[in-house]
Amino acid sequence: MVSQHQPHVLALAKTEGKNIIIKWHSKPVFIRHRASDEIEEARTAGWKSLRDLTEDEDREKKPEWLVMLGVCTHLGCVPISESGDYRGWLCLCHGSHYGISGRMHKGPAPLNLEIPPYKLNEADGKLVIG
Repeated sequence: MVSQHQPHVLALAKTEGKNIIIKWHSKPVFIRHRASDEIEEARTAGWKSLRDLTEDEDREKKPEWLVMLGVCTHLGCVPISESGDYRGWLCLCHGSHYGISGRMHKGPAPLNLEIPPYKLNEADGKLVIG
């Protein structure tokens, strides 16, 4: 059994424009390898008009890799990837729309999808969460 304090390790894979979901502390973690047009969209989106003001650069350690908890900040549902009005995630339960940076754009969710503590290890190509 893995300790709650022991980080999980996942080797990075080529998944440009795709999402993978892993579990960490019994929660889903969304990992998305973003294409260059998605990075540009996330950086130029009018984030200053959003409810939870956070720049895309503050939500990632490397622009092409987005790592977020897959838990809607409204009532804890799991949003569906590549859905909604902003090419990101959509929580079908109450209609919260998250953009390509996991930022809340529309609906009742009060905050952006949470970014867990993580490290990208360039030397061995691994992602360490926790």
